[in-house]
Amino acid sequence: MEAKEFILQQVNGSRCNNYNRYLGLPTIVGRLKYNTFRSLKEKVWKRINSWKSKFLSSVGKEILIKSVLQAIPAYFMSVFKMLGLLLKEIEALIARFWWNQKEVGKGIHWKSWKHMGEVKNQERLGFRDLSSFNKALLAKQLRRTIKEPLSLVLRVFKQKCFQHCDVMEAELKGSPLYIWRSLWSSMDLVKEGLVWRVGNGRDIKIWKEKWLSRPVTFQVQTHINSLDPDCKVDALINVDT
Repeated sequence: MEAKEFILQQVNGSRCNNYNRYLGLPTIVGRLKYNTFRSLKEKVWKRINSWKSKFLSSVGKEILIKSVLQAIPAYFMSVFKMLGLLLKEIEALIARFWWNQKEVGKGIHWKSWKHMGEVKNQERLGFRDLSSFNKALLAKQLRRTIKEPLSLVLRVFKQKCFQHCDVMEAELKGSPLYIWRSLWSSMDLVKEGLVWRVGNGRDIKIWKEKWLSRPVTFQVQTHINSLDPDCKVDALINVDT
């Protein structure tokens, strides 16, 4: 009920109270973003300290890292772009937990975290790079808004951040909502992966968008001067056939 009231009051344009949490997330992110999200690092640290490392096997540690420690910031990372420094500090805590063979002490780090995070095989364990994972989660949320153009979330963003254009053409101007700034940061990743499925072709730009069935680029490579630069795919379609 608290979350619903907060959204409705924002949409209606009326003044609302400052809620400390919205579905467990901070409703206001100020300039000191590190302080806003540092509780995630503290949660990871507390969880590690609640385990007795010396009694855990390598397999047990791997399961705990993937299913518990790396899952702690995932909910926040699906909405906000996290500070790189904070994510590096969380990764450092996890790496220390992995390499530590004693109840106290740091242990020797025989491999870099980047090496440990590559595709799993005999030497690499597939631990997530939190920065890349953060961007992937934000891209997933942004893609969801594209697929659901009439959703309340997208309508709020459109009203506040990009009133006069489509979501994929939105630019980051002024001081938009931090949630929108976070989603927008994954725009390049979404554009890289999106390919049009051609229907009537009225919304697809021939030269500027991906719509061909060819792999790699999915775009027209040779420009035809007889067609306008902003010409749409429907100009190439014979509606009778």
